[in-house]
Amino acid sequence: MKNKLYTIACALLIGISGSAQEVEFTEYDLDNGLHVILHQENKAPVVTVGVMYHVGAKDEEKGRTGFAHFFEHLLFEGTENIERGKWFDIVSANGGRNNANTTQDRTYYYETLPSNNLELGLWMESERMLHPVINKIGVDTQNEVVKEEKRQRIDNAPYGKIIYKTGINKYLFKKHPYGQSVIGSMEDLDAAKLDEFVAFNKKYYNPNNATLVVAGDIQIEDAKKMISDYFGSIKNNGEKITRTTIVEDPITSEITAVEKDANIQIPAKVLVYRTPKQTEKDAYVLDYISTILTGGNSSRMQKNMVEDKKMALQVIAFTDSQEDYGTYLMGALPLGDVSLDKLLAEMDSEIAKLQNELISEREFNKLQNQFENNFVNSNSSIEGIANSLARYNMLYDDTNLINKEIEIYRSITREDIQNVAKKYLNKNQRLNLDYLPESSK
Repeated sequence: MKNKLYTIACALLIGISGSAQEVEFTEYDLDNGLHVILHQENKAPVVTVGVMYHVGAKDEEKGRTGFAHFFEHLLFEGTENIERGKWFDIVSANGGRNNANTTQDRTYYYETLPSNNLELGLWMESERMLHPVINKIGVDTQNEVVKEEKRQRIDNAPYGKIIYKTGINKYLFKKHPYGQSVIGSMEDLDAAKLDEFVAFNKKYYNPNNATLVVAGDIQIEDAKKMISDYFGSIKNNGEKITRTTIVEDPITSEITAVEKDANIQIPAKVLVYRTPKQTEKDAYVLDYISTILTGGNSSRMQKNMVEDKKMALQVIAFTDSQEDYGTYLMGALPLGDVSLDKLLAEMDSEIAKLQNELISEREFNKLQNQFENNFVNSNSSIEGIANSLARYNMLYDDTNLINKEIEIYRSITREDIQNVAKKYLNKNQRLNLDYLPESSK
């Protein structure tokens, strides 16, 4: 095994007071390709065991969307040695909690337990990888669960098609599978045969496509021994996944669209831009721009559109950077009889200011302090540290970003902010969406 030990101390200076954060971790590979990351923190008797698989909605085949998210549910059904429907009961009976989540790029499962139950967590995750039971009753049960989740979160939820981007990404991505939603198509799931679910598991749920992270009240050498015992003998069902880069054509003229929602009474004006992948510096600059526009009560759009001009009930701006591409969304809900066109003009004015004027030194210093403070607080829980370690390793290929990502933000200049706004936030490069109540004409 190839072993690497990182011990990083990152001192952060905020104003005149110092605040230090240190995340130490050990990482290595098992012979079967499973990447292991260990973080020892003995302040509290708690441990998180997480496994991140490099499979998300973007890995699904056309006509079979929703598989990755479906597996987030299906692999809690049970294993050869864990009775069907008992997963959550076992964890809670041992004083723990567990969950899972799926994105376009990865799926993550974790248990947080009292540290004397570390071995239980490792056994359960090894069972999920080695002995999952994928049968008709489990597939049928989880099919209904997923359908109900879609009804609650998207179909019957106000602004659900914005929040979960089912009414957005299909316009921005014509070639790349980011155009399909994470929750997928219920028709695709209904049409899928049992052997297709079995094949999906064999292809993606292998040691060579996963990162195991153990964080909390552990002893490194003891944890290594347990991990070797539970995961070392698991064989891969296939070669390590290789992915083809899918390149989208540039957006060269504004895309206009209308989406309707039966769950709302107040419309929204939404602008969305396709942006670079998460590892590029420009993606970090867009984080700064989001904060400038809507990051707090003194942010530009909040102060101008909500407080001063009283034309917007609510404003939002955020970037969603992913493994291959990102999106940048700006939006506003009108107050009273303000038209969506007026909201559009005001948002365009805010963009133009960023493109044509450097932000002030005072605003820039405040922005930097906000991100310094966020960095100090970002790993305040063992669960958060475990997730970050796995994510940085899998999607950024640099586990140590957990300590040094702040250096990227510190390197951003006022000129960078202006240049990125000019490069990506242009009218001919965006989706201009009117999001309307179903009753609107």
